Amino acid sequence: MRDDEDPTEIETVSDAESASSRNAGWRGWISGDIQGGAILLVAAILGFVLANSPWREGYHSMLETVVGPSSIHLDLTIAEWAADGLLAIFFFVVGLELKHEFVAGSLRNPRRAGVPIAAAVGGMVVPALIFVAIVAPSDPEALRGWATPTATDIAFALAVFAVFGRGLPAALRVFLMTLAVVDDLLGIIVIATVYTDTIDFVMLAAGLVSVLLFGFVARAQRTRWWVLLPLALLAWAFVHASGVHSTVAGVLLGFMVPAVAMSGERSPRTETFGETIAPISAGVALPLFAFASAGVTVIGVGNIVQPVSIGVFCGLVFGKVIGVVTTTFLVTKLTPLQLADGVTLRSLLPVGLLTGIGFTVALLIAELSFSDASGLPADHQPAAKVGILLGSLVAAVLGAGLLRWDVRQGGRADEVAVELPE
Repeated sequence: MRDDEDPTEIETVSDAESASSRNAGWRGWISGDIQGGAILLVAAILGFVLANSPWREGYHSMLETVVGPSSIHLDLTIAEWAADGLLAIFFFVVGLELKHEFVAGSLRNPRRAGVPIAAAVGGMVVPALIFVAIVAPSDPEALRGWATPTATDIAFALAVFAVFGRGLPAALRVFLMTLAVVDDLLGIIVIATVYTDTIDFVMLAAGLVSVLLFGFVARAQRTRWWVLLPLALLAWAFVHASGVHSTVAGVLLGFMVPAVAMSGERSPRTETFGETIAPISAGVALPLFAFASAGVTVIGVGNIVQPVSIGVFCGLVFGKVIGVVTTTFLVTKLTPLQLADGVTLRSLLPVGLLTGIGFTVALLIAELSFSDASGLPADHQPAAKVGILLGSLVAAVLGAGLLRWDVRQGGRADEVAVELPE
């Protein structure tokens, strides 16, 4: 130590660096594939247990409590705040991931991304066709929910892969990640178009202006959160008031963030913003949404086993894997596009099963499809949610089992293996 150095100052700097390191470690831990999936699972189980316990009336009463100012049309129930508000945070993170993948990631090269993109489309079309085939003959009005079994939950799918796919080629995880990201993008398009009944174009224009202003500030030399946060809230509120589902605002805001390093920064802002917001998404937004949406009361609700629940279940468990694997086979046989090294058609079977973990986005689509305003029987929404929960569980168990089988049969290829996060 130099004579002119203040030891107190050195200790203060050291303590600050230590605190920063601990905070970064905590954020990284809670954003990890395994931890995020575990928190989401615990929240979903807790919601389902409470919804079928002696305290279920109190649970539903709490979710139906109205909070917010009616003067600006934000007098929403807690359940609506979870689906419209908190889930927008998750979709903001999805928007950041999509922007990064399109600019600097796996979606930048069309030849590399072509197969998983096609597989994502097939993985949405086939489950929808299965749902239609099961539901149409007996309950054609319920076809409104055709998109329910088409979604993939990125958090859960990657968590299962991280736990049970350790040792498999890293290219397999990249394929799953790319497929799930494209799946989410297509799901957002479906939500924005199919499940938007009326649009207030004045409010929508105001929302888009707010999004553009957010993008302008996000590209400034310095990050000004005190400006970005109010603009994001304004964009969300205007889009919500327009009639378009507010989660679309989250995606658009994420797309406005630069995906290349600026002003001498070490990493692009899509990464730095993601590192800041992802812990809130994984540790708060998604678990609370799961707690509210997975709380399906099956006691005394009516007919839970019906074409809707069967269609959703079969779409997730069978439709997803059939769509992914069949589309991949056709694309690689009929076009110049090929799978990455280390990935074979057989190795995609567990990946296809993991895409059947619908959960978060599937629950949201079920709520939009079979809301009170839809005019459909009240037991359609709980039936769809039961189909989602059971289908996602079965898909996860089958996918996990097949992943472990592949590992034991010599799945450790020469490529870099997927390692469990610390």
